[in-house]
Amino acid sequence: MRIDKWLWAARFFKTRSLAQAAVAGGKVKVGGERVKPARDLAVGDQLTIRIGEFQWTIIVRALSGKRGPAELARKLYEEDEESRTHRTAQVADRRAHAVVWDERKGRPTKRDRRALDRWKAGD
Repeated sequence: MRIDKWLWAARFFKTRSLAQAAVAGGKVKVGGERVKPARDLAVGDQLTIRIGEFQWTIIVRALSGKRGPAELARKLYEEDEESRTHRTAQVADRRAHAVVWDERKGRPTKRDRRALDRWKAGD
C-alpha cells in the first residue's frame, strides 16, 4: 500500500495529490526518516505527519486503499497520547487568542485609513 494513498484514505488530506506533495515535501516521515510517495506502508509503522502548525504521531493499525467514512478512517491508525495532548493544547491556545485574531479583518476601510493618517500626522 502506497503511503500517499493511505494518507488520503485515512483522511489526513483531501486529495491524493495533496498527500503526494506533503510526502515529497518532507511533511510526512516514517520512523523519523523522509520517504517518497510510492513507499510501501505496513501495519505497525510509525508516522509523523505535519500539516500547518499541527503535528500527529501515529501508528498504522490497518491498511485501506478506499476512502470511507471518518469513523472507519479513524480505525486505520492510533495516535500517540503525547501527540494528542500537544495538539489539543494548541487548539485551546488558538481559541483563547481567537478574539485578537478576529479584530483585524483584511485591509482597512477608507475611513480607517484616514483616521490612521490623521493619527500619524499628530492631529
